[in-house]
Amino acid sequence: MNPPDLSPLWIRGARVIDPAAQRDEAKADIFIKDGVFVEKFSAAEQAQARVIDGQGLVATPGFIDLNCRLGEPGRDARETVRTGTRAAAAGGFTTVVTMPDSLPAADNIGTIQLLREICARDAAVRVLPAGTLTKEHEGKALAPLGSLKKAGVVAVTDTTSGVQNNEIMRRALEYAAMFDLVVLDHCQDSSMTEGGQMHEGAWSLRLGLRGLPRAAEEIVVSSDCLLAELTKARIHLQHLSSGGSAEIVRRAKARGLSITAEVSALHLLLTDGALARYDTHLKLNPPLREESDRLALIAALVDGTIDAICSDHSPCTATEKDCEFDQAPFGAATLETTFAAAYEAIVAGGHADLALLVARLTSGPARVLGLKAGTLRTGADADLVLINPKAQWTATIAAQQSKGRNNPLAERVFSSQIRSTYVGGRLVGGTA
Repeated sequence: MNPPDLSPLWIRGARVIDPAAQRDEAKADIFIKDGVFVEKFSAAEQAQARVIDGQGLVATPGFIDLNCRLGEPGRDARETVRTGTRAAAAGGFTTVVTMPDSLPAADNIGTIQLLREICARDAAVRVLPAGTLTKEHEGKALAPLGSLKKAGVVAVTDTTSGVQNNEIMRRALEYAAMFDLVVLDHCQDSSMTEGGQMHEGAWSLRLGLRGLPRAAEEIVVSSDCLLAELTKARIHLQHLSSGGSAEIVRRAKARGLSITAEVSALHLLLTDGALARYDTHLKLNPPLREESDRLALIAALVDGTIDAICSDHSPCTATEKDCEFDQAPFGAATLETTFAAAYEAIVAGGHADLALLVARLTSGPARVLGLKAGTLRTGADADLVLINPKAQWTATIAAQQSKGRNNPLAERVFSSQIRSTYVGGRLVGGTA
């Protein structure tokens, strides 16, 4: 990233929400100097500062995404660090954790170093690399986790492959715990989902598509909880889709296990009925499930069972999705609409207020990985989002920053919008 603009920045009269500091003020000022938040400005600094009128806006910490794909290295036809991080900035994300299913896989120091060099040159936001849990994320031999930790990874995961052998998963968890690495797990028993295209239920029968049952996710969620208890390792469950999974996590947390979880904004907003017209942009893994699951996930998010909202950004080219449903790859390009979709589901849907939504996008994911981010406290890096909570706008493919052409929410009208995003006090997305 380029160095931040060193001139002081004064945001005046905005509503300020900082869940990490238990702060929610109807009208307050924010002061930024030398890339960090400061308590106040001197008279001289006020005279020199760039002033932004915050009336009608909400100022929050920059969002943190625990689950996205930035294409590079090796998949730059789908996305690049340059385009992906600008999409993140447009969506209010100032820190993103990028998944290791690149080409080559991020299972070695060389690939991690290459990614870090690309990010140093091209990234608009902070990019934190995750490494693979096993070599080539094949679930057979453990990756060199100690070397990956030294190279800068913040977590390890086999992404959508998942580790299908419980003995290997146990040893991987013990190994990861030695280096204080969080294991991110895509919970899916692949023996139950081979050939699956969408959620197994009434709609899959109606559409004639093979289903992915809830049990395929819930079995692995259960085994992860048992292994977390056995190994004392930290496990973060990625993009939960089942109400049953949320209940298993709720019970595990009540027992004090080191389990955290996330949900994607699409799973909060939509159900499997949205696939009625075989829209390949809505072919997701895990799949969209039923209304009962959607409501259970929202309830789990509200009560803190689910810690974070993720984008699960998985960009594809237009041609990859322009085919028969069963031939299309899984995934949706969602970085730019994650906040807006979550706002529609949670706030506009009447389930919780904006402060809780902000918490699940900032302090929640920061706690999962122990990041020094997601706050407006004095001395913290000045990563900031300004939100217009009453702005109606329409998401369009033409206006997006991402190369991914598979955003299923394109042409949808939203009722809340990211106005601007700052990283280290520097404007990286939106308007000043």
